[in-house]
Amino acid sequence: MDIGIIGLGRMGAGMARRWLRHGHRVVVNNRSHDPIRELEKDGAVGAYDLQALVDALPAPRAIWVMLPSGATTEAMIDNLSTLLSPGDTIIDSGNTNFNDDMRRAPVLAAKGINYIDQGTSGGIWGLELGFCLMVGGDTAVVKRLEPAFIDLAPKDGYLHAGPVGSGHFVKMVHNGVEYGMMQAYAEGFEIMQARKDFNLDMHAISKVWNHGSVVRSWLLELAEDAFKQDPQLSELKGYVEDSGEGRWTIQAAIDLDVPAPVITLSLFERFHSRRPHSYAAKVLAALRKGFGGHAIKKAE
Repeated sequence: MDIGIIGLGRMGAGMARRWLRHGHRVVVNNRSHDPIRELEKDGAVGAYDLQALVDALPAPRAIWVMLPSGATTEAMIDNLSTLLSPGDTIIDSGNTNFNDDMRRAPVLAAKGINYIDQGTSGGIWGLELGFCLMVGGDTAVVKRLEPAFIDLAPKDGYLHAGPVGSGHFVKMVHNGVEYGMMQAYAEGFEIMQARKDFNLDMHAISKVWNHGSVVRSWLLELAEDAFKQDPQLSELKGYVEDSGEGRWTIQAAIDLDVPAPVITLSLFERFHSRRPHSYAAKVLAALRKGFGGHAIKKAE
């Protein structure tokens, strides 16, 4: 199958290489050119601008976009749509908000261009293990692209979730669940770390949990690796960013009147991690002093 891909970061390059390993012809494009040259060494066809990418693919074209969500992806899809022909397909495989998918699809359809949303999980390990794919879009179009989806994914790791938007919606909720799981692990390890007299070995605990316990997971395997390298995580600062999907999941829960306390709290804990001098905590201390005369600690 002839495949085009724009965006050769860690995941995009991994997707391209996985397709190449399965015998597909892959045409690659990236803003900076070094990643293109690296993929050319692996057998990809390099396209150093969008027109070259389009010209290198036979119709009907299928072009995957793997770029940061938001304005970057929006601009790329807008530009690409001016170069494509009716019957071509754009597949957004980044972490796009599903509402953007539902807005884009009819605009592209008016030009005769198909639009597919592909929620993609697997990170930097996807090249070797396969990418978990959650796909949304027209059934006939998805079916035509299925060889590419199947080869990108591990066995049973690809799902046509439903119409346009559903793929990114399912991936969004997946990431919200991931937030909650990570928070639960973090709290559990902190409780154990606080019991100093037991002198617990976090690496040993995470390792044994990964062998037969009900909480074993790939996330726990990552924790095991982290504890092996740095048992006290002394090289890390407890500052945790969020990339948006947790917020979107919570907003969807609000819109649908679905309670999601664990996912919500896990996002708020990330906010808390970025506030070493919490004003709210100062307010609490002042109130306790005011109503009960409780001791306070002065700022240094």
